[in-house]
Amino acid sequence: MSILTELDTIISDIMANMGFLAPILASVLIVVEAIIPFLPLALFVTVNFYYFGPFIGFLISWLMTCLGGYIVFKFWRTKVKDWIDGKISSKEDSKVNRLMEKLNMLSLEKLVLLITIPFAPAFLINMVAGLSDISEKKFIIALLIGKIFVVYFWGFVGTSIIDSLTNPYNLILVMVLMIIAFVISRVVNRACGIEK
Repeated sequence: MSILTELDTIISDIMANMGFLAPILASVLIVVEAIIPFLPLALFVTVNFYYFGPFIGFLISWLMTCLGGYIVFKFWRTKVKDWIDGKISSKEDSKVNRLMEKLNMLSLEKLVLLITIPFAPAFLINMVAGLSDISEKKFIIALLIGKIFVVYFWGFVGTSIIDSLTNPYNLILVMVLMIIAFVISRVVNRACGIEK
């Protein structure tokens, strides 16, 4: 408890000292998280919601998560896809070929659903979408819609955990939501063959 209070004080001091640069730093961290997947999106979104409020925090997190996802998609589409296509086409009956065919036929709704799942590997989805033949327009629309729910989920979960330090019922609600999101992500991952 004292560690969290101390951490809150440190982050508050950093944000206060940065002034108008604080939202810029928050934006950069979210974009970098999309490119470097082991960084904690949930933490960055929580900080944004907590310090900038649910509206501005949401906007910063949503727009920058979409921008980061698009950067990953565009990099793999323009820099790697042609080389990969050349390697795949030389192996007519490969598992990769069959997987790419499934991905190319994904409807907008299924792509949105994949992006929406909080526990889905976002970097991997953006990368594979870039390597597939999914249209850029379809990917951008799915990204803009799907990330609304991901950002809201992590913002709600993060701020509820902070609030649960004084109200334990919020912690129970968060745990239930996280279990539901995890179960849904497992079902969708298996149904769409992501883990095969």
